[in-house]
Amino acid sequence: MKKTRLIQAASLLGIAAIALSACSSAGSDSDSSTSSLSGTITAGGSSAQANAQAAWTSAFTATNSGVTINYDKSQGSGGGVTNFTNGSYDFAGSDAALTDEQYTAAKAACGDGGDPINLPVYLDGVSIIYKLDGVDDLKLDGETIAKIFAKQITQWDDPAIKALNPDATLPSKAITTVNRSDGSGTTANFTNYLSQVAPSVWTYKPGTKWPTEISTENASAQQGGSGVVNTVKAGDGTIGYADHSAIGDLSSASISVDGGSVAFSQDAVTKAFGTGAELTPRSGVANDMTVKIDYTKLTSQDTYPIPLLSYAITCSVFKDSAKAELTKGYLSFITGSEGQQAAAANAKSSPLPDEYQSKLADAISAIK
Repeated sequence: MKKTRLIQAASLLGIAAIALSACSSAGSDSDSSTSSLSGTITAGGSSAQANAQAAWTSAFTATNSGVTINYDKSQGSGGGVTNFTNGSYDFAGSDAALTDEQYTAAKAACGDGGDPINLPVYLDGVSIIYKLDGVDDLKLDGETIAKIFAKQITQWDDPAIKALNPDATLPSKAITTVNRSDGSGTTANFTNYLSQVAPSVWTYKPGTKWPTEISTENASAQQGGSGVVNTVKAGDGTIGYADHSAIGDLSSASISVDGGSVAFSQDAVTKAFGTGAELTPRSGVANDMTVKIDYTKLTSQDTYPIPLLSYAITCSVFKDSAKAELTKGYLSFITGSEGQQAAAANAKSSPLPDEYQSKLADAISAIK
């Protein structure tokens, strides 16, 4: 136990050192824009971003002592967007870009001539987490995952699961699925994946809300990513989905693809993003960086099939110019190489590709 605590302490010190080094480097490059910053940023939303936001906040405020950053991870992506659209947040963390309806509502929160814009800030993966006594190396493919969560496969010893795990001892036990009860960008990423790779099974519209048509027998709906993780961990025969940074010591399934299976790794997520991501800005909105992912392209053993992309949603024009400069300073840091490295250390996320970091720098610099 003492050894484990020492290892954890050393890890935290290492993360802090990376974060502080990153922020010092950023400050030396942009003293004129960040060293004199002061004020409070109020934001919240995506629980997937929680560990990254902790690293970013620590690093940024270390050399910008006049700045306070309040990021409320308890809101989830849906709550974050709602609070942004009603003017309560300077930016929202969301694992899903704004819908047309949300965009219209959010535009009123921005200054004259401004638009809400989606800025990618965090890249990770959706893990399929489970708790099943005696099974610690589960393999599932997209169609089987879809059938489990659509309640078409309800027992752990179902022939489809057995076929993917011939060496595992699968019990004759009911599967209890665990999904998000709140508006969740993680749900949006996950259901987009299911609808693309198993459209004949997952016939529900993908989005931030879990489909109400699905049977609730042997199912549990939980608030936030932590609610899903804790419920899966407390059960036996449970399965759920969550951002990889939040799963702790829970087992996660490898995803079967052509010729093998893929476990989560930072490199596999980076390669998946490079293979399946396409920049699709909202028509007529300058500097919007909405991204769509084609999950059907992620079939090789070096790409993780369920990447998760999360955004900071903010205004291109603020009503308060001082708040605009403050938010620009923070977003510039977290989307730059130093901020991305700090997130990778603390959240085990995958840094955004250099080309995206460069485009983000241009988009953020244009904020007024």
